[in-house]
Amino acid sequence: MKKALLAATVVASALTAALITAPAANAGDRTTIPFTEATVTAGADGSFTLEWKAPGTGRVEIKANGKVVAKGGARGRAVVTGLPAADRQWFDFKPQHGRGLRLADRLVKLDGTANFRDAGGYRTSTGQWVRMGEVYRSDALDKLTPNDLAKLQRLHVRTVFDLRMEDERTKDADKVPAGAAYVVADVFAGSGSFQTMPRTPDEAVKAMVDAERAMVSGAGGKKAYTQVFEGIERDRARSVLFHCTAGKDRTGWANAALLTALGVPRQTVEADYLASNDYRKAANDAILSHLPAQQAAVYKPLLDVRPEYLNAGYDEVRATYGSFDRYLKDGLGIDARELKQLKKDLLVG
Repeated sequence: MKKALLAATVVASALTAALITAPAANAGDRTTIPFTEATVTAGADGSFTLEWKAPGTGRVEIKANGKVVAKGGARGRAVVTGLPAADRQWFDFKPQHGRGLRLADRLVKLDGTANFRDAGGYRTSTGQWVRMGEVYRSDALDKLTPNDLAKLQRLHVRTVFDLRMEDERTKDADKVPAGAAYVVADVFAGSGSFQTMPRTPDEAVKAMVDAERAMVSGAGGKKAYTQVFEGIERDRARSVLFHCTAGKDRTGWANAALLTALGVPRQTVEADYLASNDYRKAANDAILSHLPAQQAAVYKPLLDVRPEYLNAGYDEVRATYGSFDRYLKDGLGIDARELKQLKKDLLVG
């Protein structure tokens, strides 16, 4: 899925959810966020494309670095160029009525990663938005450069959760920004996942589906994701980062679970999950290009993220716990008070 397509999918699903479930925004309510859509997409040429919809407000003004860079009505699109280099370029979307949003491009560009991105910037079914700059997700950190580590330090990454297995951690040890706590949260600890190599594409798909289920109901998965959720909820001095090797499966479920807990619509969660196919496309294509065709056909399902993988996780939640709230409470130990605090910390509006 291309980046533009992801943005369009997220935007469309958020709007659909808003029309169905969200209460109408009161133009006079300063705490209500009128935006039903808002995205920032960085271009390869240093430009930024801003798009938004804010029904009920007559004017929107967008600032970067304290200066107005775009203006428009309730619906608009603008391309901004000429901004100074920055670790992340932030944009403040200010509506004529209601509360504004602070957004950046979701991808954080580092030399040593391909899939390091912000968990936030999504709209919930109740019209709130997930804050950006609080929680990050990534692929492996073993190739981070000194510049990357300095950048993460400036982004205030204070806790790193490593979701990988012991052999992965030993072979490709994490590089962690100075001052950050490093926490092992092995999702597959004690499980039989990926102990043998699939021999056919169908076996590979089954392995991925079974692994997704193990993330939900396996002892290692429950312990690891409990650590992540509790770490996010307790660490008020965020940012928090969780990662695995490719940043797509174990990390994908961590982020899907977090966004679902915060009330982000399922379609939006799936779009975020599937975006790994885009961010990892060059790396995956390079791997497959060096394999014989038959072997590449077996490997491809292992490199992909697919709706059926994510759906297997949600199916396991229903089969084992009955509902997602029960999964949070009985599987991860996140009670109503902790969930309320998590929403208070990570949602705006």
